[in-house]
Amino acid sequence: MASQEHIEKMQARQNFRNLWHTDLMRTIQADTPYCCFALWCAPCVSYLLRKRALYDDMSRYTCCAGYMPCSGRCGESKCPEFCLCTEVFLCFGNSVASTRFLLQDEFNIQTTQCDNCIIGFMFCLQQIACIFSIVAMIVGSEEIQEASQLLSCLADFVYCTVCACMQTQHKIEMDKRDGKFGPQPVMSVPPVQQMSRIDQQVPPSVGYAPQPAYGQPYGYPPAPPPSQGYPAPGYPPTGYPPAAYPPPGYPPSGYPK
Repeated sequence: MASQEHIEKMQARQNFRNLWHTDLMRTIQADTPYCCFALWCAPCVSYLLRKRALYDDMSRYTCCAGYMPCSGRCGESKCPEFCLCTEVFLCFGNSVASTRFLLQDEFNIQTTQCDNCIIGFMFCLQQIACIFSIVAMIVGSEEIQEASQLLSCLADFVYCTVCACMQTQHKIEMDKRDGKFGPQPVMSVPPVQQMSRIDQQVPPSVGYAPQPAYGQPYGYPPAPPPSQGYPAPGYPPTGYPPAAYPPPGYPPSGYPK
């Protein structure tokens, strides 16, 4: 039953939609000092990150964050600090992976394809180094023995580097969780939608001439400015009323006078 639950959790983890704040390729650039600290003091960093992932509440601690068969059976409730120290020194790889799974399940974070390739390359290199060591031990060839030693050193270097980047990734994610990057932007209320636009073209009028502005009677000359006397000089304008006024046929016949 326990293995089935772990399989279901792994399948559910593949459907997560959130991403890490920083992927493994950019962790060195994102926080170089902490990445160096995680490289040279890896167990100490694993201890600090697990405690921080539990919000500094060690009463919530279980061995390997509950993802291993031994979880809950190591006396964690009596001395969680000692059990965590034992975990990070004796099972360092499991401690890093457990903290990673703990953060992924809390924030619904998926692992990107790039991160999967890096982690998979690390595991494959370790397996190849182990196979070469077994072959060198069986055959007894010095060349194969030297090749196995070189592969083992390369696998250890890649393992330590990836674990340091992974722990830096966890630290940056918890910095984001704790608000150390500043408050997250809040979506503001959108402005009221306008019903018309200034640059919208006005359709041409049909059947009638355009009317003058409000306050100016149609067919009359413009009023003089209020700052001048009345009647203003040049008022009414020259040529007013026009010579052809009223127009021919106006008023119509039968119109009451």
